[in-house]
Amino acid sequence: MDVFQAMRVFARVVDSGSFTAAAQVLDLSTAQVSRLVSELESHLQARLLQRTTRRLRLTEVGSRYLERCRQILNEIEDANAEASGAHLMPRGRLKVHSITGLGTQLLAPLAARYCELFPEVHIDMTLSQFHPDLIDDGQDVVFTMARELPDSELVAQLLGCNYSVLCAAPSYLEQWGIPHTLDDLAEHRCLRLIDPVFGDSWTFNDNGVERAISLGETFQVNVAEAMAQAAAAGMGICLLPDLVAAKAFQQGKLVRVLVEHRLHERGVYALYPSRRFLDAKVRTWVEFLKEQIPQAFANNRAVVENPAYWA
Repeated sequence: MDVFQAMRVFARVVDSGSFTAAAQVLDLSTAQVSRLVSELESHLQARLLQRTTRRLRLTEVGSRYLERCRQILNEIEDANAEASGAHLMPRGRLKVHSITGLGTQLLAPLAARYCELFPEVHIDMTLSQFHPDLIDDGQDVVFTMARELPDSELVAQLLGCNYSVLCAAPSYLEQWGIPHTLDDLAEHRCLRLIDPVFGDSWTFNDNGVERAISLGETFQVNVAEAMAQAAAAGMGICLLPDLVAAKAFQQGKLVRVLVEHRLHERGVYALYPSRRFLDAKVRTWVEFLKEQIPQAFANNRAVVENPAYWA
Protein backbone atom coordinates (compact mmCIF):
# COMPACT_ATOMS: atom_id res chain seq x y z
CA MET A 1 0.00 0.00 0.00
CA ASP A 2 1.16 3.52 -0.81
CA VAL A 3 0.73 5.14 2.61
CA PHE A 4 1.13 8.68 1.34
CA GLN A 5 -1.44 8.15 -1.39
CA ALA A 6 -3.84 6.65 1.16
CA MET A 7 -3.26 9.66 3.43
CA ARG A 8 -4.09 12.01 0.56
CA VAL A 9 -7.28 10.09 -0.20
CA PHE A 10 -8.31 10.05 3.46
CA ALA A 11 -7.83 13.83 3.77
CA ARG A 12 -9.75 14.40 0.53
CA VAL A 13 -12.67 12.24 1.73
CA VAL A 14 -12.94 14.35 4.89
CA ASP A 15 -12.71 17.61 2.94
CA SER A 16 -15.27 16.47 0.34
CA GLY A 17 -17.68 14.92 2.84
CA SER A 18 -18.14 11.64 0.97
CA PHE A 19 -16.31 8.88 -0.86
CA THR A 20 -18.11 9.72 -4.08
CA ALA A 21 -17.21 13.40 -4.03
CA ALA A 22 -13.57 12.58 -3.21
CA ALA A 23 -13.46 10.04 -6.05
CA GLN A 24 -14.58 12.69 -8.54
CA VAL A 25 -11.87 15.12 -7.43
CA LEU A 26 -9.16 12.45 -7.44
CA ASP A 27 -10.28 10.90 -10.72
CA LEU A 28 -10.72 7.51 -9.04
CA SER A 29 -13.69 5.22 -8.62
CA THR A 30 -15.68 5.33 -5.40
CA ALA A 31 -14.68 1.71 -4.77
CA GLN A 32 -10.98 2.61 -5.08
CA VAL A 33 -11.35 5.47 -2.60
CA SER A 34 -13.23 3.27 -0.13
CA ARG A 35 -10.64 0.51 -0.46
CA LEU A 36 -7.69 2.88 0.15
CA VAL A 37 -9.27 4.28 3.32
CA SER A 38 -10.03 0.77 4.56
CA GLU A 39 -6.45 -0.36 3.84
CA LEU A 40 -5.13 2.66 5.73
CA GLU A 41 -7.28 1.79 8.74
CA SER A 42 -6.07 -1.81 8.60
CA HIS A 43 -2.47 -0.61 8.36
CA LEU A 44 -2.96 1.63 11.41
CA GLN A 45 -5.12 -0.86 13.29
CA ALA A 46 -7.45 2.07 14.05
CA ARG A 47 -10.82 3.28 12.81
CA LEU A 48 -10.57 6.73 11.28
CA LEU A 49 -14.14 7.25 10.00
CA GLN A 50 -17.56 6.22 11.19
CA ARG A 51 -19.57 5.51 8.06
CA THR A 52 -23.31 5.37 7.41
CA THR A 53 -25.11 5.38 4.12
CA ARG A 54 -25.78 9.10 4.50
CA ARG A 55 -22.79 10.64 6.26
CA LEU A 56 -19.23 10.29 7.50
CA ARG A 57 -17.88 11.28 10.86
CA LEU A 58 -14.29 11.40 12.09
CA THR A 59 -13.44 9.32 15.10
CA GLU A 60 -11.30 10.86 17.82
CA VAL A 61 -8.30 8.95 16.50
CA GLY A 62 -9.21 9.98 12.96
CA SER A 63 -9.33 13.65 13.94
CA ARG A 64 -5.84 13.54 15.45
CA TYR A 65 -4.51 11.52 12.53
CA LEU A 66 -6.01 13.97 10.01
CA GLU A 67 -4.15 16.87 11.63
CA ARG A 68 -0.83 15.03 11.37
CA CYS A 69 -1.65 13.95 7.82
CA ARG A 70 -2.14 17.56 6.78
CA GLN A 71 1.21 18.54 8.29
CA ILE A 72 3.01 15.67 6.56
CA LEU A 73 1.33 16.24 3.19
CA ASN A 74 2.13 19.95 3.32
CA GLU A 75 5.77 19.14 4.05
CA ILE A 76 5.85 16.74 1.10
CA GLU A 77 4.33 19.36 -1.20
CA ASP A 78 6.86 21.94 -0.05
CA ALA A 79 9.73 19.48 -0.53
CA ASN A 80 8.51 18.56 -4.00
CA ALA A 81 8.15 22.19 -4.98
CA GLU A 82 11.62 23.01 -3.70
CA ALA A 83 13.22 20.03 -5.42
CA SER A 84 11.43 20.54 -8.73
CA GLY A 85 12.40 24.22 -8.66
CA ALA A 86 16.05 23.57 -7.78
CA HIS A 87 17.00 23.77 -11.44
CA LEU A 88 15.37 27.20 -11.70
CA MET A 89 16.32 29.18 -8.59
CA PRO A 90 19.89 29.13 -7.18
CA ARG A 91 19.63 28.62 -3.44
CA GLY A 92 21.05 26.53 -0.60
CA ARG A 93 24.55 25.38 0.29
CA LEU A 94 27.04 24.90 -2.55
CA LYS A 95 29.90 22.58 -1.58
CA VAL A 96 33.06 23.34 -3.56
CA HIS A 97 36.52 21.78 -3.42
CA SER A 98 39.60 23.22 -5.10
CA ILE A 99 43.34 22.82 -5.06
CA THR A 100 44.79 25.50 -2.80
CA GLY A 101 46.39 27.91 -5.26
CA LEU A 102 43.41 28.14 -7.56
CA GLY A 103 41.07 28.56 -4.62
CA THR A 104 42.99 31.32 -2.87
CA GLN A 105 43.99 33.27 -5.96
CA LEU A 106 40.81 33.04 -8.02
CA LEU A 107 37.85 31.16 -6.61
CA ALA A 108 37.61 32.88 -3.22
CA PRO A 109 37.49 36.41 -4.69
CA LEU A 110 35.05 35.29 -7.39
CA ALA A 111 32.86 33.56 -4.79
CA ALA A 112 32.26 36.94 -3.16
CA ARG A 113 31.04 38.39 -6.47
CA TYR A 114 28.90 35.33 -7.20
CA CYS A 115 27.18 35.58 -3.80
CA GLU A 116 26.30 39.20 -4.52
CA LEU A 117 24.47 38.00 -7.63
CA PHE A 118 22.84 35.03 -5.89
CA PRO A 119 22.46 35.89 -2.20
CA GLU A 120 20.43 32.76 -1.42
CA VAL A 121 23.43 30.54 -2.21
CA HIS A 122 25.91 29.85 0.60
CA ILE A 123 29.30 28.58 -0.58
CA ASP A 124 31.15 26.00 1.51
CA MET A 125 34.67 25.93 0.02
CA THR A 126 37.37 23.42 0.96
CA LEU A 127 40.97 23.89 -0.22
CA SER A 128 43.65 21.20 -0.27
CA GLN A 129 46.29 19.68 -2.50
CA PHE A 130 44.42 16.37 -2.58
CA HIS A 131 41.61 15.49 -4.94
CA PRO A 132 38.51 14.20 -3.13
CA ASP A 133 35.99 11.70 -4.42
CA LEU A 134 33.26 14.04 -5.62
CA ILE A 135 30.39 11.67 -4.86
CA ASP A 136 31.63 10.05 -1.65
CA ASP A 137 32.68 13.39 -0.14
CA GLY A 138 29.38 15.04 -1.02
CA GLN A 139 30.91 17.84 -3.12
CA ASP A 140 28.81 19.71 -5.68
CA VAL A 141 31.75 20.92 -7.78
CA VAL A 142 35.44 20.00 -7.70
CA PHE A 143 38.07 22.19 -9.38
CA THR A 144 41.27 20.59 -10.53
CA MET A 145 44.23 21.11 -12.84
CA ALA A 146 45.39 18.36 -15.16
CA ARG A 147 47.31 17.71 -18.35
CA GLU A 148 44.43 15.45 -19.29
CA LEU A 149 41.56 13.99 -17.33
CA PRO A 150 41.06 10.26 -16.81
CA ASP A 151 37.93 8.69 -18.24
CA SER A 152 34.99 9.01 -15.87
CA GLU A 153 31.25 9.61 -15.84
CA LEU A 154 31.72 13.09 -14.39
CA VAL A 155 30.98 16.21 -16.42
CA ALA A 156 34.17 18.22 -17.00
CA GLN A 157 34.03 21.88 -18.01
CA LEU A 158 37.33 23.36 -19.20
CA LEU A 159 37.65 26.85 -17.69
CA GLY A 160 41.05 27.75 -19.09
CA CYS A 161 44.71 26.80 -19.20
CA ASN A 162 47.76 27.94 -17.27
CA TYR A 163 51.45 27.21 -17.00
CA SER A 164 54.39 27.77 -14.66
CA VAL A 165 57.38 30.11 -14.96
CA LEU A 166 60.78 30.44 -13.29
CA CYS A 167 61.06 33.22 -10.72
CA ALA A 168 63.50 34.70 -8.25
CA ALA A 169 63.75 37.68 -5.95
CA PRO A 170 65.74 40.70 -7.22
CA SER A 171 67.87 40.48 -4.06
CA TYR A 172 68.79 36.86 -4.82
CA LEU A 173 69.77 37.70 -8.40
CA GLU A 174 71.87 40.64 -7.26
CA GLN A 175 73.86 38.27 -5.06
CA TRP A 176 74.03 35.17 -7.27
CA GLY A 177 73.61 36.53 -10.79
CA ILE A 178 70.95 36.02 -13.45
CA PRO A 179 70.84 32.59 -15.17
CA HIS A 180 70.86 32.92 -18.95
CA THR A 181 70.93 29.23 -19.94
CA LEU A 182 69.66 25.97 -18.46
CA ASP A 183 73.29 25.06 -17.67
CA ASP A 184 73.49 28.12 -15.44
CA LEU A 185 70.85 26.60 -13.12
CA ALA A 186 73.51 24.22 -11.83
CA GLU A 187 75.11 27.21 -10.09
CA HIS A 188 71.88 28.24 -8.38
CA ARG A 189 69.67 27.08 -5.54
CA CYS A 190 66.56 25.61 -7.17
CA LEU A 191 63.62 25.25 -4.81
CA ARG A 192 61.14 22.37 -4.93
CA LEU A 193 57.43 23.10 -5.28
CA ILE A 194 55.58 19.79 -4.97
CA ASP A 195 52.95 20.18 -7.66
CA PRO A 196 49.76 18.03 -7.41
CA VAL A 197 49.98 17.26 -11.14
CA PHE A 198 53.69 17.27 -12.01
CA GLY A 199 55.42 16.48 -8.73
CA ASP A 200 58.63 18.51 -8.33
CA SER A 201 60.08 17.91 -11.80
CA TRP A 202 61.68 20.64 -13.90
CA THR A 203 61.69 19.16 -17.38
CA PHE A 204 62.43 21.63 -20.18
CA ASN A 205 62.09 21.44 -23.92
CA ASP A 206 65.62 22.37 -24.98
CA ASN A 207 65.64 22.74 -28.78
CA GLY A 208 63.23 19.83 -29.18
CA VAL A 209 64.94 17.64 -26.57
CA GLU A 210 63.50 17.05 -23.11
CA ARG A 211 65.96 17.98 -20.42
CA ALA A 212 65.43 17.45 -16.69
CA ILE A 213 67.14 19.69 -14.15
CA SER A 214 68.26 18.27 -10.81
CA LEU A 215 66.95 20.30 -7.90
CA GLY A 216 68.70 20.98 -4.65
CA GLU A 217 67.58 20.24 -1.10
CA THR A 218 67.42 23.86 0.11
CA PHE A 219 63.66 24.09 0.49
CA GLN A 220 60.53 22.29 -0.59
CA VAL A 221 56.83 22.97 -0.02
CA ASN A 222 53.52 21.81 -1.50
CA VAL A 223 51.66 25.16 -1.69
CA ALA A 224 52.59 27.72 -4.35
CA GLU A 225 51.84 30.75 -2.17
CA ALA A 226 54.31 29.50 0.47
CA MET A 227 56.93 28.94 -2.24
CA ALA A 228 56.41 32.50 -3.50
CA GLN A 229 57.08 33.81 0.03
CA ALA A 230 60.23 31.71 0.38
CA ALA A 231 61.56 32.83 -2.99
CA ALA A 232 60.72 36.47 -2.20
CA ALA A 233 62.88 36.11 0.92
CA GLY A 234 65.84 35.30 -1.34
CA MET A 235 66.06 31.52 -0.87
CA GLY A 236 66.56 30.72 -4.55
CA ILE A 237 64.93 30.20 -7.94
CA CYS A 238 61.48 28.64 -7.98
CA LEU A 239 58.82 27.49 -10.40
CA LEU A 240 55.40 29.07 -9.88
CA PRO A 241 52.01 28.82 -11.64
CA ASP A 242 51.36 32.00 -13.58
CA LEU A 243 48.36 32.92 -11.40
CA VAL A 244 50.64 33.04 -8.32
CA ALA A 245 53.68 34.48 -10.11
CA ALA A 246 51.73 37.39 -11.61
CA LYS A 247 50.74 38.74 -8.20
CA ALA A 248 54.31 38.48 -6.89
CA PHE A 249 55.62 40.27 -10.00
CA GLN A 250 53.17 43.14 -9.59
CA GLN A 251 54.15 43.49 -5.93
CA GLY A 252 57.82 43.70 -6.92
CA LYS A 253 58.71 40.65 -4.84
CA LEU A 254 59.81 38.40 -7.73
CA VAL A 255 60.94 38.69 -11.34
CA ARG A 256 60.92 36.14 -14.13
CA VAL A 257 64.09 34.40 -15.32
CA LEU A 258 64.82 32.20 -18.35
CA VAL A 259 61.75 33.70 -19.97
CA GLU A 260 62.01 31.56 -23.10
CA HIS A 261 60.88 28.59 -21.01
CA ARG A 262 57.51 27.81 -19.50
CA LEU A 263 56.58 24.51 -17.90
CA HIS A 264 53.68 22.47 -16.56
CA GLU A 265 50.98 23.53 -19.00
CA ARG A 266 47.60 22.15 -17.92
CA GLY A 267 43.89 22.75 -18.09
CA VAL A 268 41.72 24.00 -15.25
CA TYR A 269 38.48 22.01 -14.95
CA ALA A 270 35.22 22.15 -13.05
CA LEU A 271 33.90 18.64 -12.36
CA TYR A 272 30.34 17.79 -11.33
CA PRO A 273 28.24 14.62 -11.39
CA SER A 274 25.70 15.08 -14.18
CA ARG A 275 24.08 17.49 -16.62
CA ARG A 276 20.69 15.88 -16.00
CA PHE A 277 18.47 17.85 -13.58
CA LEU A 278 21.43 20.10 -12.83
CA ASP A 279 20.87 22.15 -9.69
CA ALA A 280 20.62 25.88 -10.44
CA LYS A 281 23.34 26.77 -7.93
CA VAL A 282 25.80 24.44 -9.68
CA ARG A 283 24.79 25.60 -13.15
CA THR A 284 25.02 29.32 -12.35
CA TRP A 285 28.31 28.91 -10.43
CA VAL A 286 29.99 27.10 -13.33
CA GLU A 287 28.55 29.51 -15.91
CA PHE A 288 29.75 32.46 -13.84
CA LEU A 289 33.27 31.04 -13.66
CA LYS A 290 33.31 30.25 -17.39
CA GLU A 291 32.78 33.97 -17.95
CA GLN A 292 35.23 35.24 -15.32
CA ILE A 293 38.18 32.84 -15.22
CA PRO A 294 39.36 33.14 -18.86
CA GLN A 295 39.71 36.90 -18.39
CA ALA A 296 41.55 36.39 -15.10
CA PHE A 297 43.95 33.99 -16.82
CA ALA A 298 44.46 36.48 -19.65
CA ASN A 299 45.29 39.20 -17.11
CA ASN A 300 47.83 36.94 -15.39
CA ARG A 301 49.39 36.00 -18.71
CA ALA A 302 49.74 39.65 -19.68
CA VAL A 303 51.79 40.19 -16.51
CA VAL A 304 54.11 37.17 -16.75
CA GLU A 305 54.72 37.84 -20.47
CA ASN A 306 55.44 41.53 -19.84
CA PRO A 307 59.19 42.30 -20.14
CA ALA A 308 58.78 44.88 -17.39
CA TYR A 309 58.67 41.96 -14.95
CA TRP A 310 61.64 40.07 -16.39
CA ALA A 311 65.12 40.03 -14.89
